[in-house]
Amino acid sequence: MSRLSPLFVLFIITLFSCVHEAPNNLDYELNKVIGDKSHYILPSSTEYDKIPQSPVNPLTKEKIALGNLLFFEPAFANEAKYTAGLGTYTCSTCHVVESGFRPGRMQGIADGANGYGEIGERRHMSSLYQAHEVDAQGARPLAVLNVAFVENTMWNGSFGHTGANANTKEVWGVSDAFTKLNELELGALEGQNIAGLEVHRMMYNKETITKNKYKKLFDEAFPDMSEEERYSRKAASFAISAYLRSLLTDQTPFQDWLKGNHNSMSDQEKRGAILFFGKVGCASCHNGPNLGSMQFASVGVDDLFEHGGIKTNINDARNLGRGGFTLKPEDLYKFRVPQLYNLGDSGPYFHGGSKNTLEDVVRYFNNGIAENKRVPESQLSPFFRPLNMNEQEIKDLTVFLEKSLRDPNLQRYKPTSIVSGLCFPNNDLESQIDLDCR
Repeated sequence: MSRLSPLFVLFIITLFSCVHEAPNNLDYELNKVIGDKSHYILPSSTEYDKIPQSPVNPLTKEKIALGNLLFFEPAFANEAKYTAGLGTYTCSTCHVVESGFRPGRMQGIADGANGYGEIGERRHMSSLYQAHEVDAQGARPLAVLNVAFVENTMWNGSFGHTGANANTKEVWGVSDAFTKLNELELGALEGQNIAGLEVHRMMYNKETITKNKYKKLFDEAFPDMSEEERYSRKAASFAISAYLRSLLTDQTPFQDWLKGNHNSMSDQEKRGAILFFGKVGCASCHNGPNLGSMQFASVGVDDLFEHGGIKTNINDARNLGRGGFTLKPEDLYKFRVPQLYNLGDSGPYFHGGSKNTLEDVVRYFNNGIAENKRVPESQLSPFFRPLNMNEQEIKDLTVFLEKSLRDPNLQRYKPTSIVSGLCFPNNDLESQIDLDCR
């Protein structure tokens, strides 16, 4: 057999690659139901000009680098209820990287708990604390991924002076004292994180910042801030908020498909995506670049106290959703539509943690029957109705949510070390053993 010329071999390889990469009928159908694909393409963490940000806290690499460290730094857990809790927890205690930046268990507990496990699943209340003393919130924490695209943060959207909150000034500081921060017009994340650092018992001032060897990093990140603000919770919040805005899941199979790689998703995943954007209508609510939205909707799920949550009960204002903030009856039991990336990393799901797997969630929406009898039918979203999917369609949609929307490389957002040298994300003795970092 005669030797083939290199040019002919290259032609055959190129031809095969083109055929291999060509879109199939599922790609054509998915393109049709999605419409403008560019709307859903997420920027990378370094494309600062494409990332939504607060005008008073523009993104810089120095702020993001500092925020990255502070998010994982136990040294500032310096206002713990008891001495045993000092220096033992961080922001990432409840927003665990390996769990998709959510707790690896049903409820996040910062001060007042011990243990870690592998993805935060073994975190448990300390025997030194009573339930009312721990730092635990009455709703399952939202993931902080793609939060740059959230104009009003929290399940009830209470932080931020623009967007849905533009005409809510009369309740700022009324239903929740911390929402008075909206008047400062800092940005939703910035205001929420100032409040959060206080709620989660972390103090930042010149003394603690200098003692923990972060002063130079604060100086580099905020050279134009007055010293009074630079060494404070405000600057720490600005740094953490900048870091959070950089947490973007731009390396998922679905993101690759949007950018032209037709082989990044399997046929089953594509069928699930077609259901999501087409027949099932998930995108009626999950329609932002992060596959969330600033809509508030009720789907009648249980609350956290019904599923083992501590420091919460039937009277918890968080159970009221948006209505607990606006104090308007028509907003009761409505919660912000969350983003959907990396949800497959850990359950449970919904603000009350009532569903353990994503398939459970899909089946709940398919049935379209509210589980929380305290939620009036009149408050339920008109989109919450039986979807009439068959078993194969349920499986296809679940696979799209679990696999296509999963960024496998979230470790790029986790530092290899922190300034204090302490164990992170948790630094209590049990966590040190679990993490093998003593």
